[in-house]
Amino acid sequence: MTWWCSASKEPWSWAFRAYPGIWIFTALLLVGYLLAFRRSPSAAGSEAAASDKRKRWAFLGGWALLWLSTDWPLGTLGSGYLATAHMTQYVLYTMAAAPLLMVGIPEWMARRALSKLRAYRTVTLVAKPLVAGIVFNVILVVTHAPITVDNLRTNQFGSFALDVAWLLSGLVLWLPVCGPLDELKPSLPARGVYLFLAAGLVPMVPGGFLTFSATPLYRVYELAPRVNGFEALDDQQTAGAIMKIGNLPLLWPVLAGIFIRWANQDRATPPPAKPRPASTSGT
Repeated sequence: MTWWCSASKEPWSWAFRAYPGIWIFTALLLVGYLLAFRRSPSAAGSEAAASDKRKRWAFLGGWALLWLSTDWPLGTLGSGYLATAHMTQYVLYTMAAAPLLMVGIPEWMARRALSKLRAYRTVTLVAKPLVAGIVFNVILVVTHAPITVDNLRTNQFGSFALDVAWLLSGLVLWLPVCGPLDELKPSLPARGVYLFLAAGLVPMVPGGFLTFSATPLYRVYELAPRVNGFEALDDQQTAGAIMKIGNLPLLWPVLAGIFIRWANQDRATPPPAKPRPASTSGT
């Protein structure tokens, strides 16, 4: 039984493949979230309850993207056929599913979970923009190194570990930007600069190596059965382009929203009162 997507030598076909491990993993994630919501302190009809409802929809959107990115056919293609699909999975995990999942966690749920796990100090450290940016990009580089991909994609456990690492790195990336705890988020301009550097600028470097390499770097994709005649080097160069610029359609709207909020915030702040001139009186 194949529980998780992993590389195989089978020729590619569009015949459906079942991965029960993916279904169980995503089902547990959704059920755990919905059960936690049953303990919501928000009264029905209140503003907080309406906010929680919007957060539920955000989480469901992120959950659906996570499932679609992991399961057949994209997960199958990415695990052992096309580096392009592999990179598309990565972008969807970190730049689409992760922020929606993060937005979908209410403050009360986050505080309860951190209290039970005694993880508040750890999350406080990881939420610092410098730490979060380093963690995100270290995971990016390590999980896309040829030795990592060629060894992990060949078995189900390794492929599962790769997917989980991507999801966790995405959650870490977005924690200082749209996390549920306001005290862990820096100022709006700091969030914009951090997100641009961590998710927009740094990934262009490893993406450039993949794009301009003259030979295939990933053995697992070079030796995989071809899909619709897509050659290995063309596949890798396309994957590099996706790493370099594939996140921009998702990243730039967020950056624009951050700076619009910052501008509106400054506009709403009243100017400081001018000091009154000191009165003079004759003596």
